[in-house]
Amino acid sequence: MKPPQNRRVFVVGYGAATPLGSTFAKTWQRAVRGEAGFRKVTRCKVESACDIVGEIPDWFPLELDFTDAKEVYNWNAAFVILTMAVCKEALADAGIVMDEAIAPRMACLIGSALNGSDAFRVAMHDLEHRGPLRVSPYLLPNLCANLPSGKAGMLLKFTGPIFSPQGACASGNHAIGIGARMIRDGDCDFVLAGGADAPILPELIHGFANMNATIKVHADDRAAKDFAQASRPFSIDRRGFVLSEGAGVVVLAAEEAAKAHGLTPRAEVLGVGWTSDAYHYTSPNPATIIRALRETIADAQLKPADIQYVNAHGTSTPKGDRTEIKCLRDVFGKLLEKIPVSSNKSQLGHTLGATAAIEAALTIEGMRQGILLPTINHVPDPEFADIDVVPNAARRQKYELALSNAFGFGGTNCCVIFRGV
Repeated sequence: MKPPQNRRVFVVGYGAATPLGSTFAKTWQRAVRGEAGFRKVTRCKVESACDIVGEIPDWFPLELDFTDAKEVYNWNAAFVILTMAVCKEALADAGIVMDEAIAPRMACLIGSALNGSDAFRVAMHDLEHRGPLRVSPYLLPNLCANLPSGKAGMLLKFTGPIFSPQGACASGNHAIGIGARMIRDGDCDFVLAGGADAPILPELIHGFANMNATIKVHADDRAAKDFAQASRPFSIDRRGFVLSEGAGVVVLAAEEAAKAHGLTPRAEVLGVGWTSDAYHYTSPNPATIIRALRETIADAQLKPADIQYVNAHGTSTPKGDRTEIKCLRDVFGKLLEKIPVSSNKSQLGHTLGATAAIEAALTIEGMRQGILLPTINHVPDPEFADIDVVPNAARRQKYELALSNAFGFGGTNCCVIFRGV
């Protein structure tokens, strides 16, 4: 194999569809205002106290400028059209106009935790109630993990590598890390890196509820009267995450490619670290998370004292939040008392395979704007009294080095450090 070119890699644009809005701009505006995107589930009927979810409030696929009724009907796995939309937004945000020079040098890596589960559900219904000949011939493509990237390529006309990093809740960071390595090594000049998931289905809502992963909102819970308070990472009364749908993509570019095309760098991908737990399918392993954190800092050629902000995985589960803070304390020691640590999931819920890419984009925009996004709904937990979680309101603060954490089911961990430019 050819030797790596050791090129620097920058983020030059992003796109997102989240419970705060169908574009990154809408998401950012509401995030800065300290809003949350939660409501009673509308996409399906469930019989569960875990019926507070994060749905994209203004997501209307038929109103997109590249779809029609046939396209939406055939591609009924929501993560396909979600990916097409956020990739289109991200390229426009970056100012990239596809041409014969860019197209073969652009890759697309879109991860997911649950892929086309919604398409499979429709097929099962059709098989049972309408017969085998009514199962869609598009079922298998809708289930393929690489199809969102493939459909984005068909829409946007790039012909570089496409595949799906399957890292559950860490998929977005895996996509960014792999994409950065591909650019560094000279395999491509641009990468659309991110994730997409559409898990608002009754089977999945009940499945997560029965795992005791998502919050059960009973009459005595503060979220019973105010759905916005359902997700509360690092709070003393945290009871589980809010299941959400969404998609997020960042555009990565080689330094010289960005300069050649007049693109504006927003952050540099400075370091990546990844490990696996070999421990449990959901319960985290502190030792391997600590190793991922240390390896990320080492890959960036930094010291713990250099990190100025941590975008936490922060799911709002009792054990998950406790373990993450324990690991951060191990790596940073007393330094952690001076480093803001906040969780976007307090506002977005958990978008599974999309979450890390969405949070990366929010972190980078925060560095550009000099704003730390908050951990809303915060009621202090004495166990975390030494941690600055940026409680309840965004804060004006300049920072240039940010660590973004993502830990996924199956015991997969991936962290990324970004340097603002």
